Parts: sequence; C-alpha cells; structure tokens
Amino acid sequence: MPKSKELVSSSSSVSDSDSEVDKKKQKTGESSKGAASSKQSSNRDENMFQIGKMRYVSVRDFKGKVLIDIREYWMDQEGEMKPGRKGISLNPEQWNQLKEQISDIDDAVRKL
Repeated sequence: MPKSKELVSSSSSVSDSDSEVDKKKQKTGESSKGAASSKQSSNRDENMFQIGKMRYVSVRDFKGKVLIDIREYWMDQEGEMKPGRKGISLNPEQWNQLKEQISDIDDAVRKL
C-alpha cells in the first residue's frame, strides 16, 4: 500500500513543479502589467492636488468623461495610497458651478 501512495505523491510532485513554472510565467507577465499601471499612477499623480493631510482633488478620465474628484485617501500595508469610499465626483459643468459660488460659500463661512 505505501508504495502506491509514494507513486501518487511523486507523480503529483511532477505536476506541482509544472504548475510552479506556470506561476513563474504568470508573474513575469504581471510585471509588464505593473509597468503599464505605473504609467497610469504617474499620470494620476500629475493630476492630483493636495488640499489636506490625506485629502486630494484629482482630475481623471472615466469612460471618456472628465471627472473632478474630491476624495480622502488612505495608506495600505504596502505604503500605496488608495482612494477612500467616500468622496464626490463632479463633471466639468458641476465644477464650474462650484467655482462660480465660491465667493458666496466664503461669505457663508465668515458669517459662522
């Protein structure tokens, strides 16, 4: 009986080594994807404007539409900044309306 178990385990070890090679190939493929994502992150960094400790206004393209995001970010375990769940995305029309009302908003803040 033990001999058959050894044969099964030895044959599975061969397939395990094959799967390890496949995993290594996948990892190298992922590195090329990582390079593309680094381009996106550098592009994203150019369009991010800090307004607080971990709060940013960013300009981005989403499905062909320009959006202005006001969002709080957090740091993950690897030290990368990730967007928080809560935030607001404004289209250019809404952004222009906000800009037009800045003086009224400032006046309201001064009154309080």
